[in-house]
Amino acid sequence: MAIPTPTDIKLHQASHKLEIAFNDGTHFEIPFEFLRVYSPSAEVRGHGPGQEVLQVGKREILINAAEPVGLYGINFVFSDGHDTGIYSWEYLHDIGVNQTAMWDEYLKRMEAAGASREPGISKMFEQRPKGK
Repeated sequence: MAIPTPTDIKLHQASHKLEIAFNDGTHFEIPFEFLRVYSPSAEVRGHGPGQEVLQVGKREILINAAEPVGLYGINFVFSDGHDTGIYSWEYLHDIGVNQTAMWDEYLKRMEAAGASREPGISKMFEQRPKGK
């Protein structure tokens, strides 16, 4: 099965959403906050299971730039300075398909940590992996 590729990509700054359509007929609107908290970067995902870093205070995040990466993905430059992590077409399609479940999981992790999506108070709640 071929990996879906985008046929249209738009950044909507006013609504803070990425709109992306794929050649398999799927179409998604993905909030910038969602893209930021599920960044495929090592800074967010860690280098293995259990090393993920909960991203907090990202409700108002913007995307300042989007840069193509070869023919297989895109890199976003976020307003908080985060600019690592390649969003492959496959990854963007996957998070589009699974957006609802992934968002619910994120909100549960935030609640369990007593953290906030609101900017400004994020530093006191930032979750780092525990050392072993």
